[in-house]
Amino acid sequence: MAGTTALLPLVLLLQLLVHDSAGAADCYFPAVFNFGDSNSDTGGLSAAFGAAPPPNGMTFFGSPAGRYCDGRLVVDFIVENLGIPYLSAYLNSIGSNFSQGANFATAGSTISRQNTSLFLSGFSPISLDVQSWEFEQFINRSQYVYNNKGGIYRELLPKAEYFSQALYTFDIGQNDITAGYFANRSTEQVIASIPELMERLTSIIQSIHWLGGKYFWIHSTGPIGCLPYALIRRPDIAARKDNVGCSVTYNKVAQLFNQKLKETVARLRKTYPDAAFTYVDVYTAKYKLISEAKKLGFDDPLLTCCGHDAGPYNYDPKVGCGGKVLVNGTWVVLGKPCDDPSRRVSWDGVHFTEAANKFVFDQIAGGALSDPPVPLRQACRSKGQ
Repeated sequence: MAGTTALLPLVLLLQLLVHDSAGAADCYFPAVFNFGDSNSDTGGLSAAFGAAPPPNGMTFFGSPAGRYCDGRLVVDFIVENLGIPYLSAYLNSIGSNFSQGANFATAGSTISRQNTSLFLSGFSPISLDVQSWEFEQFINRSQYVYNNKGGIYRELLPKAEYFSQALYTFDIGQNDITAGYFANRSTEQVIASIPELMERLTSIIQSIHWLGGKYFWIHSTGPIGCLPYALIRRPDIAARKDNVGCSVTYNKVAQLFNQKLKETVARLRKTYPDAAFTYVDVYTAKYKLISEAKKLGFDDPLLTCCGHDAGPYNYDPKVGCGGKVLVNGTWVVLGKPCDDPSRRVSWDGVHFTEAANKFVFDQIAGGALSDPPVPLRQACRSKGQ
């Protein structure tokens, strides 16, 4: 009897621990600050270099909304889930509201700086370090205006405490891999660049942590070898394909990048035990969608929805989504959308459709693809795990 009594406190403790992990209260994230490329750009590139044309935005927003997609991106579903308004792009000066966050991502952005221009290479000059500088300036300027001008600005800018309570989301790296390949580098050279990319990423995340960031949600890169633009641009790299039609080499490099990214996030977690770092395996979610597209209700996962009928993917690198050509003095739209974007995975040969993005979000939100395995709403609870 005495032995049984002694075991009771231990049993109760175990029950409490199980209950705590299964039914933990959601974190309080009053704001989201996002960094990345076109996978999460909600208007940055459009504000700086010309708007994304119609039919972008057609499915959800009804018109172009700064996104290279027919509707919402994964980051849009993230903020929806957290009860936060869609993020305004930091570079968008008209009609923006930054009271619950800001988006520093721009299409074409990379972790490393590109020694070229957007017009020559298609890659943005607003690399991740530039985005971090924008963020630092955003903190300083927004708080000065919030405290000294007040009025309407207090409705449009975040409170000071939000910077330490916010969720910081990252989705970047895809363009670093393709930039290497598009510069005619070998696979060995692209792989050799990954450690430096991780060093740069670590330094930038450290700087955001020093500025007050505590909660980080970091996406892996996706299966680049399943994207028509990559398959067409380097046919030599795309030559060996898997049973889905994706490039084995491209995807191998993406997986190596993700392996190093996961290790980098784990080191950050150990270095900064006061912060929470969650690595999110977006690659698995996206490849599941592509490899099981028909079973999941989608059409050919490599067939572009919005493009020009050229080649096997309905993708023409010279005529993008919404692209026009001059015919007998009249501009004619060639880059037209498919009848039902909800059945396509690829929107424009580079980016996913809203339906595909929603599938990816549903896969990652619950934490099954996260390390540690915490749901989005509990991403403050991965400290030291």
